[in-house]
Amino acid sequence: MTIFKLPDLGEGLPDAEIHEWFVKEGDSIKADAPLVSMETAKAVVDVPAPHDGIITKLYGKPGDVIKTGDPLVGFESVEAKAADKGTVVGNLEESHEVSEDLFTVGATVGRARILTTPAVRLLAKKQGVDLSTIKGTGEHGLITRQDVEAAHLHQNTLPEGYEALKGVRRAMLNSMVQSHLDIVPVSIYDEANIEAWDTEEDITVRLIQAIVAGCKQEPALNAWFDTHFSARKCFKEINLGIAMDSDEGLFVPVIHDAGQCSNKMLRDKIEQYKQEVKSRQIAPENLKGTTITLSNFGKFAGRFASPIIVPPQVAIIAVGKLYQGAIVDKTGQIAAHRLIPLSLTFDHRAITGGEATRFLGAMIASLEKSTV
Repeated sequence: MTIFKLPDLGEGLPDAEIHEWFVKEGDSIKADAPLVSMETAKAVVDVPAPHDGIITKLYGKPGDVIKTGDPLVGFESVEAKAADKGTVVGNLEESHEVSEDLFTVGATVGRARILTTPAVRLLAKKQGVDLSTIKGTGEHGLITRQDVEAAHLHQNTLPEGYEALKGVRRAMLNSMVQSHLDIVPVSIYDEANIEAWDTEEDITVRLIQAIVAGCKQEPALNAWFDTHFSARKCFKEINLGIAMDSDEGLFVPVIHDAGQCSNKMLRDKIEQYKQEVKSRQIAPENLKGTTITLSNFGKFAGRFASPIIVPPQVAIIAVGKLYQGAIVDKTGQIAAHRLIPLSLTFDHRAITGGEATRFLGAMIASLEKSTV
């Protein structure tokens, strides 16, 4: 049997979740035909068959998380070719090694034969799983990695009423934990007076233009930070992530080189991403490379927030709900003006307070103009 392992589906992702199998055990399949759709951090990616063959083993079911480089599909090749073992979509390795471990069962003196591989035996040891309690699902009763992981999951059953986070929500969990570990966040808040705006202004487009103005004033916020090397990388191109809410979780598609886009291009791209997020058809490349993020939570509720930075980024801007507030105008009179609340979180390891406030000041100046 030839084992096809889960390839790296993009930028060193450590794992992916099985979304849907397109085949079942015993099926014949042609090279490049879709095997399975895998859900990565933010996208669903179809994985093609590396060659012609017969499916002999599926390593997991929908909802299972497979680590990059772990077995995905077992094949019986129609024509085994040496070149197939190093395809661009994954590594193929032949595995015939089976070891026999002898365990004492209970208090008896008898010895039970347990068929497994050294790697699976090591996994069972790490997870505290007794191989003698498992019935192998592999050939000739071989105990597989999936058997051990299933037993481990059974040992660690969720408390009643709890539901494990999966897919996009699991990706958000991982990002937030990483942010908490890596980043030293500071948030500052202010408001922009948008009374001079035309009633037909495109709010999101104006916000993007303001972020572009802020990045031109202080490029340090359009950057990545490398914790290991204590080094930052500033970018000329502004690859702006736009946070979009969905029933399945938070997506952050990227408007690449936003500073070079016209108003119409920005609006068209936003509408395109809305539809693609809704249908889960957004391309993986449009979820990568963000250098700074915009979160417009105010369309739901709330004025100010402390948005969370996703490393390696160093800044995120959050926009609250527009409202009418009392201000003192140039004549000293109190008047009701439209105000837009702004919240900026920055990584204080890479950015000074002066850089952050100058960035926010440039944003406010851009937003308060009557025309762009």
